[in-house]
Amino acid sequence: MSAGDIGAWGRGRRQGLGALGALLCACACALASGAIAGDVLQVRFGGDRHETRVVVELDGETKGAVISDGAADGVLVMGLAKVSAASEPQGEGVGLVHAWTAKSAGGGAQLRLQLNHRATIVRRFLLPPSDGVSVYRYVIDLAANDQPATPATPGLLPAVWREPQPAAAAPAPVVKPLRLKKVIVIDAGHGGKDPGAEGSYGREKDINLAAARALKARLERGGHYRVVMTRDTDTFVPLETRVQIARAADADLFISLHSDSGASPDMRGATVYTLSDKGSDRVVRNVMSANDWFINVNLPGRDKAVNQILLDLTQRATRNRSDAFAETMLDHISDATPLQQHSHRDAGFMVLLAPDVPAVLLEMGFITNHDDEARLTNPADRRKLMNAVGDSIDAYFAQQTQVAER
Repeated sequence: MSAGDIGAWGRGRRQGLGALGALLCACACALASGAIAGDVLQVRFGGDRHETRVVVELDGETKGAVISDGAADGVLVMGLAKVSAASEPQGEGVGLVHAWTAKSAGGGAQLRLQLNHRATIVRRFLLPPSDGVSVYRYVIDLAANDQPATPATPGLLPAVWREPQPAAAAPAPVVKPLRLKKVIVIDAGHGGKDPGAEGSYGREKDINLAAARALKARLERGGHYRVVMTRDTDTFVPLETRVQIARAADADLFISLHSDSGASPDMRGATVYTLSDKGSDRVVRNVMSANDWFINVNLPGRDKAVNQILLDLTQRATRNRSDAFAETMLDHISDATPLQQHSHRDAGFMVLLAPDVPAVLLEMGFITNHDDEARLTNPADRRKLMNAVGDSIDAYFAQQTQVAER
């Protein structure tokens, strides 16, 4: 990616939401289900497969509503108003609950419980802080029904409660299970008819693909991630398609890998880019108006103005996560490769535009610099850098888990 392309979009760090962002936040929260009062801190369980208690610890008051009772697909969904689950905590369950996830949605949070056995909510209530307990606790008591829940798709989660079905019975529908593996989309920049920048020994598209494969191998070794590649061969993939791939995969993180180029052979070092407010506004004007899929976010607003405000909030929350990951990545890769001065920058690159997927673009070094190109084309140096990127991904999700469990 050329320095001219980067300069066209602008540089520099974002300094905050600003007055307009704060006003939009206040308006959207008021128009949705009220202002956000707190966060989902952790989810605890007790009991057995006959009776199970679910305790959601919160740092703010909430009201609960049953979105789905799990009768059809074995996944009970509870909405919690005025709280968020920005770190998207998840984990294994106990008793009647096989696994759980939580996420922010529509001015509140959604708690999804994958059931081991068909169950009924017998009571639910909110306990305020008291008797030395400093948090709110939303309690859900479940009791088993006679029939087992529809089993989840085999292989994606540990086995759930199963019972033999009568031979004459219709096959049970396949249910998409709650996933506990994070989904990482790796985007090897350029490809096919688009070679990218040219170096003394190779082309950017080939270096990017080799690095993407090395990162994929690093992530898959631990078994904690599901990795999706936007391309795994020398093929051309349009920029908007790369974003669509990430959103279709319900990605937790999108990483686009590139090799920089500069007017001077002395320019060297890695840089990490996240989405800028200015760049986002420019692409909204020029791209989003002609591409409805960009703004096809699952937002509950029934009014167009409300949806636009909620979309803005979704984008801002996503950019905050992207910034957090970019800083974590820079901390880890600094020992594996030189960094440019002001190594965290922002820009309006299209591959960073997904409103609901945290995304970064890593310029791994300058293909037009002798030392950087030698490092980028050396398999050992490439593995060292991608291992550091993999370590940063581990650290980023570990930080999210710590925040969710504090």
